[in-house]
Amino acid sequence: MLELQYELESKAAKWYATIDIANAFFSIPLAAECRAQFTFTWKGVQYTWNRLPQGWKHSPTICHGLIQIALEKGEAPEYLQYIDDIIVWGNTAGEVFEKGEKIIQILLKAGFAIKRSKVKGPAQEIQFLGVKWQDGGRQIPTEVIN
Repeated sequence: MLELQYELESKAAKWYATIDIANAFFSIPLAAECRAQFTFTWKGVQYTWNRLPQGWKHSPTICHGLIQIALEKGEAPEYLQYIDDIIVWGNTAGEVFEKGEKIIQILLKAGFAIKRSKVKGPAQEIQFLGVKWQDGGRQIPTEVIN
């Protein structure tokens, strides 16, 4: 994650926007032939996951990879991604808005859901992965320090 921070810092951006994919793991179906591996019993009843489960050690890697493939295939503008969290940046609010909208449209077309209330920006100050970004620099939010 530190590499992402260094990469974003190198952009010296003035404006940012973040996009969070709604229920990203659960939006990824498991192949029918794999579902038997995701069967469990609870209180005497057998259940089978048919979507990528949270808590499975490979879920974050699979989720990240599928989102990345969708964005690359859709020719997304420059972005940084950590699993289902995405940040875009630029020198103007308009530029950042356009980049964010393009990424959202690519993700929607790929079958992912976006909760618009969780899309933040364009803003000159934004929080991404617990770090506050402003004027191309990062800092730990005060509420985290206290």
